[in-house]
Amino acid sequence: MSAQETESGHGHDGDTPHEHEHVHGGHGHQHGVNADADRRYLTTALILITGFLAIEVAAGIIAGSLALISDAGHMLTDAAAIALALVAMRLAARKAQGSFTYGLQRAEVVSAQINGLTLLLLAAYFTFEGVRRLISPVQVAGGVVIVTALVGIAVNVAAAWLLAKANRTSLNVEGAYQHILNDLYAFIGTAVSGVVVWLTGWNRADAVATLVVAALMARAGWNLVREAGRIFMEAAPHGIQPDEIGARAAALDHVVEVHDLHLWEVSSGRPALSAHILVAPDADCHAVRAAAEELVQAGHGIRHTTLQVDHVPADTAPGSAVHCGEPHGPVHRK
Repeated sequence: MSAQETESGHGHDGDTPHEHEHVHGGHGHQHGVNADADRRYLTTALILITGFLAIEVAAGIIAGSLALISDAGHMLTDAAAIALALVAMRLAARKAQGSFTYGLQRAEVVSAQINGLTLLLLAAYFTFEGVRRLISPVQVAGGVVIVTALVGIAVNVAAAWLLAKANRTSLNVEGAYQHILNDLYAFIGTAVSGVVVWLTGWNRADAVATLVVAALMARAGWNLVREAGRIFMEAAPHGIQPDEIGARAAALDHVVEVHDLHLWEVSSGRPALSAHILVAPDADCHAVRAAAEELVQAGHGIRHTTLQVDHVPADTAPGSAVHCGEPHGPVHRK
């Protein structure tokens, strides 16, 4: 009996997560950007956001607009999200060493989790304040709100365009992008509320806009927390079914059984797979392992695999297999 293992992801640790080709559904594509380009896009967006943030806070105080101040709070999380994304990108680019055998790739997921939790906390605060102002409205300067919101829309369009050019397969970058996109929608709502206050004098429109902003924050925050949580819990990537991979691997020539199949993400967009494959007594372990690697890489874009291939003893009865210990999870046979 022979055992063969391969780490097909090894030898790529020095690559940035998006300088190599990914394959999805049998179709390969290049992201067309690299880590340096991503950092430039994110840095430029950060400068735009922080430059406007101070202006918006001052305008919100002058106008007495909670909608503008809530937008500013949202923009503060935008700036924090981008800053965390930049730090996480540098940490994730470090090579694996010492006890960190995967490097610090999950720093990006930690960043996304922090961003999501921050959005949820701010959403709770602005919901409380928005309801309070619905009950007891205050005077709002609609003209100042309109002008500030229109400038905010322009700033967020520019920032969203920059982040859209970066590698959004990273949960880290996608999290920052969703922050900006939600803020853009919030500014549109704030501009509308400013028009309503200016034309009708109905100051509660500002509180309504605040509640809309809070709802957008809650939605974006929950999505980030949920997706980061899936990676922390080592769930299979979206769109890839472990049972389907196991069944297809078991259907390969000379394969008797596949078990102990595990599929998870080291970081967003970096799936990994391990499995124990039992083959016929006279089968070529190396050829079966290579065929299994090709199956998961060409079909699902999984480049990092650890496959143990063992021969079934020659005296094993047909339709049965010998396990090296109890298998974990489903067992896939022909």
